[in-house]
Amino acid sequence: MQVTETQNDGLKRSYAITVTADELDAKVNEKLKEAQPEVEMKGFRKGKVPMALLKKQFGQRLLGESMQETIDGAMNQHFEDTGDRPAQQPEVKMTNEDWKEGDDVEVQMSYEKLPEVPEIDASKISVEKLVVKADDAAVDEALTSLAENAQNFEDREEGAAAENGDQVTIDFVGKVDGEAFEGGSAEDYPLVLGSDSFIPGFEEQLVGVKVGDEKTVEVNFPEEYGAENLAGKAAEFDVTVKAVKAPAKAEIDDELATKYGAEDLDALKTQIRERLESEYAGAARQVMKRAVLDALDEMVSFDLPPSLVEAEAKQIAHQLYHEEHPEDHGHDHGEIEPTEEHQKLAERRVRLGLLLADLGQKSEIEVTDAEMTQAIMAQARQYPGQERQFFDFVRQNPQMQQQLRAPIFEDKVIDQITENAEVTEKEITREELQKAVEELDDE
Repeated sequence: MQVTETQNDGLKRSYAITVTADELDAKVNEKLKEAQPEVEMKGFRKGKVPMALLKKQFGQRLLGESMQETIDGAMNQHFEDTGDRPAQQPEVKMTNEDWKEGDDVEVQMSYEKLPEVPEIDASKISVEKLVVKADDAAVDEALTSLAENAQNFEDREEGAAAENGDQVTIDFVGKVDGEAFEGGSAEDYPLVLGSDSFIPGFEEQLVGVKVGDEKTVEVNFPEEYGAENLAGKAAEFDVTVKAVKAPAKAEIDDELATKYGAEDLDALKTQIRERLESEYAGAARQVMKRAVLDALDEMVSFDLPPSLVEAEAKQIAHQLYHEEHPEDHGHDHGEIEPTEEHQKLAERRVRLGLLLADLGQKSEIEVTDAEMTQAIMAQARQYPGQERQFFDFVRQNPQMQQQLRAPIFEDKVIDQITENAEVTEKEITREELQKAVEELDDE
């Protein structure tokens, strides 16, 4: 076997690999010899079939397998000898397309190698750790919000009409084509008008009803409705109104606290303060993380694999296009050409990604199974009732696992860097923190 370098330009590498016919033949013979003791063929005892007959019978089939194994072996040996790490899967193609059995196999392997990442001295990084205390005003604001969410409903005066935001207690029977359908009926159902918890158009038709009213509500099930037998169909609901109640804001007292699982109001305030300061700390961490990444970006400079930068730039352009055109849900908009700004952002992301990966590898940083499970469960909560299915989907999808693992790994590397960096605490207001976070989005 012969491996000859044909390109060495920056990070681009190409090699011509020649596998001789004799090598392939030897590989085929080796496989046949391994299999011979187990082969049975009419007219021969087990393990006694002549090699010539085995080769005639199975040689053609084993030739392609031997060719692939030999080329893969040559590639693996090359990367082991050179220490090169390909940025993406190497491109491999046969160059003698008119190949026939008995010829040498000529293959071209091309790839971009990952660059050598320079060492960094984290002690030279200086960043601020923003600290925000939850003041009484913030706690009171949160309490008011909790009270609004925990609102009660009190009967309106006799004969009063229901308004948007009121809670009506109703009995209803739903019908399609005059026939009641399964799951379309209920008694004493409390419905808050304007909550959009029913089919579009249903709640609006109950604004103005009074206790004792009987009303037929006519609606159309959405085309994308979950139950196929109802999707897109017209329906009628016979509704009887049994109560009309107006929203009443809950009092901020010990009773409110117990509704949220706290022992009393003081305990609830303590929980709120801790939660707010945890949220502030999370936001402040994002600001510090950006500062660390900015510092790293200024500290290092090295060649980047063009293919990685190009792929990242296209992804950025595609993502920003959909953010600017939320009405376009498809992907038939044609190729979106990255701008110079997209290109610069892609270069930064690739450079920092390679740097963090190198730092993490050298420090033997790993994402544990427990951390992955926690991340999967956090994502699964976005799919109520389907958590188990989502969990199984991720477990069977390596690409999805990598999407969840990458940010955890990155955060752990950033944490290690900040442990060795010069970090100065700075106490600020929540308004100043909010402004700092907004500036992250603007960059």
